[in-house]
Amino acid sequence: MLRDITIGQYYPTGSVIHRMDPRVKLFGTLVFLISVFAYKGIVGLAVVTLFLAAVIRISKVPFRYMIKGLRAIMILMLITALFNLFLTPGDPLIQIWKLKITKEGLMAAIRMAIRLTYLILGTSLMTLTTTPNQLTDGLEKALRPLSKIHVPVHEIAMMMSIALRFIPILIEETDKIMKAQMARGANFDEGNIIQKAKSLIPLLVPLFVSAFRRANDLAMAMEARCYSGGDGRTKMKPLRYQSIDHGAYAILILYLALLFALRVIL
Repeated sequence: MLRDITIGQYYPTGSVIHRMDPRVKLFGTLVFLISVFAYKGIVGLAVVTLFLAAVIRISKVPFRYMIKGLRAIMILMLITALFNLFLTPGDPLIQIWKLKITKEGLMAAIRMAIRLTYLILGTSLMTLTTTPNQLTDGLEKALRPLSKIHVPVHEIAMMMSIALRFIPILIEETDKIMKAQMARGANFDEGNIIQKAKSLIPLLVPLFVSAFRRANDLAMAMEARCYSGGDGRTKMKPLRYQSIDHGAYAILILYLALLFALRVIL
């Protein structure tokens, strides 16, 4: 289950998406997330689905690999769908004790499940096709105008880069601790909710200790290399827009305009 989390991991394929400027991919992810929650009706959903499928195909990242990332949020999707299913007022379809399933609730549950699925796939696609260093450079360059009003742009980008790097490391560390605890007789699957929560204590304590130790080692390494922030620092590979980046911006703007036009017309 832990190894199924794909957010924060990089999958090199050398595709066109991989070669794009990270600022384009950040803007594209933002546009896609807006479109996921802005579409209206079956036509809008079809356009969003076709766009996502096309980008996944161009990225050359195996679809099975991306689907793995959905397993980690199945419980969240189920809880969200159930809340929408039973708590949305409307025309009742089925009555279960004091709970009733309405037509509007059923449609809301389906829409929310689809949106969460597309949300995970879209964000995973950005991290799968962009290295943490590229994301840091792209985010810092995109937010650079905010530095004029004393926003710590470089520090924000660095924190996001470190967080993305730590996701696969902590997942691997958690997997190792779980296997070590299970070898000593620990059971994380049996019992009620309270018992399962208590069984996680032997897992969380060493995980937090390991995370703080890694953070301290990273801080010491940065200090040993005289890291002092982004002032005066230069890039070995400065970001420059290419022709594919301009074409990608044009496609994203047309895509967003089409979605909003469909929302107004339909």
